[in-house]
Amino acid sequence: MNSFAVSMLIKSLAARREQLAAQLGKIAGQQFSFAVIKQKLTDPEKIKSIIPVVEQHLDEFLRTRLPKAMPVLSMFIGDSTVNQIKGHLVTELDTLFPVMINQYLNNVENDLNLEKIVSNKIAAISDEQLQSGVQQFLGKELTKFKLLGAATGFIIGVISLILACYIK
Repeated sequence: MNSFAVSMLIKSLAARREQLAAQLGKIAGQQFSFAVIKQKLTDPEKIKSIIPVVEQHLDEFLRTRLPKAMPVLSMFIGDSTVNQIKGHLVTELDTLFPVMINQYLNNVENDLNLEKIVSNKIAAISDEQLQSGVQQFLGKELTKFKLLGAATGFIIGVISLILACYIK
């Protein structure tokens, strides 16, 4: 009987998947803090860690690609000028990156509806996948429940048998 109850419970979860998906999506949306992600991604230390990559790219651009694109400019720009331009650009980018990243994350946050994404993903799970997932997640507990039900049924049966024998 308990096996039947467990089976019915799992099937009712599958039948109410849309409600379950909406509720879990709501919980995920409430628990997910985009502000924490913004704070971590705009942390000055994180931004300083990418400055060497930017500096290397700027150096390559100013020394190689810009002179190819504008050959006349290469006659007027030497190493000291390249270093000065690169220094000023890096300083400017150091203040610009947090603003750019923050703006980008604001756009992502506005476009990203985590509640809806989670709800849609859960709603798309097949009945078989849901049943398998519940079985994997609650396997031991379901087995204990079934055994407890069998033991309870056995004890009640024995008591009923004993009472039936004494009543006659």
